[in-house]
Amino acid sequence: MTSRTTPPDSNSAARPHPTRLAEALRQNLAPLSIRRKGALGQLRTALAEKIEILIILTQDPDKEIRHQAFVTLENWDIEELSSVLADPSCPVAALEFAAQSLVTRHPRLLEALLHNTALPPELQNQLLAQIEALASQWAETSGDRPEVAPSPQDLDHGETTLEKISRMTAVEKVKCALMGSREERLILIRDPNKLVARAVLQSPKLSEAEIEAYAAMRNVSEEVLRMMATNRAFTKSYAILHALVNNPRAPLDATLSMIGRLNDRDLRGIAANRNVPDALRTAAAKLLSARHTTKNISFSRKH
Repeated sequence: MTSRTTPPDSNSAARPHPTRLAEALRQNLAPLSIRRKGALGQLRTALAEKIEILIILTQDPDKEIRHQAFVTLENWDIEELSSVLADPSCPVAALEFAAQSLVTRHPRLLEALLHNTALPPELQNQLLAQIEALASQWAETSGDRPEVAPSPQDLDHGETTLEKISRMTAVEKVKCALMGSREERLILIRDPNKLVARAVLQSPKLSEAEIEAYAAMRNVSEEVLRMMATNRAFTKSYAILHALVNNPRAPLDATLSMIGRLNDRDLRGIAANRNVPDALRTAAAKLLSARHTTKNISFSRKH
């Protein structure tokens, strides 16, 4: 008599067993007792995973667990929350939850999110919108400051603008970038935090002359120049376009697509500019040659 063995369940064999509690909770594989402990922040895991678990449990099917997880998060130590949210390895879902549900209750968490170098662009936009609203309130209560550089007498008796900005938090810098003076924007456009520089480019006070000056600067990051190059409102200006193409720090993939909009005189200038990448000089020379060939053909047909 032959014995029959039951084959393993195909679904269970295909699904790998989670190695982290957070992943087990995300896949709805954890028992109720574990979920309840997780909602209280009592599971014995690393801090980052505890926070991730709490955020996962705010979407738990059990209403009581959802509520408890949210209450636990609201009352969690702000310094610990900040350290987790500022870490580039923090899951995007956790960053999204913090931006949408925790920042309004704990504005200090904005600072942590602003320092996270892995913050997705869509979350950057959301945070900038939130800070812009705060900046508008700040401007109403503080009064709008004039766009005038401090006089030498003022600098002799107080701190410089650079010193003042150096003491600011990231949130304060973003506010200043949005609502501050021309001199403050000139300093903040070079800030290593890309969200601060991005806020400068979104300032309602920003003039075309300032944008052209930034486009020509060689001490701003490539990321800032890329943001400018991909902004259609900025590159409608021929002067800004020309400044970007002539800037050796501007990303090559962006400037290569721009040279077709330059006139012949400026193309010749690019072809002879040894500061820009060789690929850009070569492309400018080829385009100039192609234009001359087309003009010569058109001229010969007319005559």
